Amino acid sequence: MKVLHMPSGSDISMLAKQMRALGVDATSASFSSKDLYGYRADRNLNVDQFPPEEKKAKIEQIFQEAMNEFDVFHFHFGKTFNSKSDIAILKSKGKKMVAHHRGSEVRLLSLAQKNNRFASIKSKWPEETVHKYVRRLSASIDHAIVPDYEMLPYVEPYYKHVHVVLRAIDVSSYTPVYPKETDKPVVVHAPSHHEIKGTPFVLEAVEQLKQEGLDFEFRKIENLSHEEAMKAYQKATVVIDQLRIGSYANLTMESMALGKPVICYVREDLVSKFPGKLPIINANPDTLTSVLRNFLMKNNDWNKIGKESRAYVEQYHHVERIAKQMIDIYKLL
Repeated sequence: MKVLHMPSGSDISMLAKQMRALGVDATSASFSSKDLYGYRADRNLNVDQFPPEEKKAKIEQIFQEAMNEFDVFHFHFGKTFNSKSDIAILKSKGKKMVAHHRGSEVRLLSLAQKNNRFASIKSKWPEETVHKYVRRLSASIDHAIVPDYEMLPYVEPYYKHVHVVLRAIDVSSYTPVYPKETDKPVVVHAPSHHEIKGTPFVLEAVEQLKQEGLDFEFRKIENLSHEEAMKAYQKATVVIDQLRIGSYANLTMESMALGKPVICYVREDLVSKFPGKLPIINANPDTLTSVLRNFLMKNNDWNKIGKESRAYVEQYHHVERIAKQMIDIYKLL
């Protein structure tokens, strides 16, 4: 079984590497030079650097070569070689495929708002465009993967089989720095998307608590490389992640792997869907100020929550566990 992970994503190279360690011949390929993590992929194709006609020809060449080389195609973010005939051709050739959806490419505001009054999504795609996009994929692909149960309703009506597989992280790459109760607290927030992350609510809560006289440092992490951002998170006492989606993603996992307590909004009806006891400190835009105040005033809990956070990602998100689950799915294709 030869597996191709494509065409972008922060973890495709990590997953492919882990699958090779487990005995599966897996390769990761990054198509775009703008992929922040593309340099990690086994193959950097950079097809976006070609003029339009050359780009089209280059993608077709890559497609033909890949079709001859690989047995399983793992399409991350549901992105394929092109938007016309590629997956239908792969299906006709007996190739196995899985569509791995991550978030904004399939999230529907009308559906999200039914269970989450704080919901906000990226406005890149109108809902009809999303429906058309997923219908095309599911016409040729039977199996899809989503990272949590918040994502499940957006794709479940389309695919024959939808698997919930948690996001992956190589925990061994992160050295935990647990917060100490004697330290002056450092509150960190990284607003990669201000509206979805709920940044205005974070700034409001910080200002309110500063006015109340609480002594802490606040750092907003922007325009830093991933390496520089990681150094900033290492100094954090608590990391505030997204407050509107209703689930968590990479920043939360990375912060937990660093041994940091994380404040994030996980929908109340979804908390029990996650394995084990989720150590995330739950807060939404309405409750953030009181939750952050309570955290800052209970410094004897900081270290304990940090250690529980690290233990959680070690047990449930480590890439070896996730890769094994994906390999089991490939066997069902």
